[in-house]
Amino acid sequence: MKTASAKSAEISLAHNEQERLVRLPQVLKIIPISRSAWWAGVKAGRFPQPIKLGERLTCWRYSEVLALTK
Repeated sequence: MKTASAKSAEISLAHNEQERLVRLPQVLKIIPISRSAWWAGVKAGRFPQPIKLGERLTCWRYSEVLALTK
């Protein structure tokens, strides 16, 4: 039987996994469409908006990408 702290650690780990950021190649492995189709969907508002971490670094929240598959 797991202790309360072990259960808490598992919940925390699962939460961190959901809140991680993913780059476009990782997104396209989850949602198998072309890069141009992805960007068209972002522009149209069908897909999540990106998070700009720098001039040439764009990411998405993993949880938002997973929500598209449901």
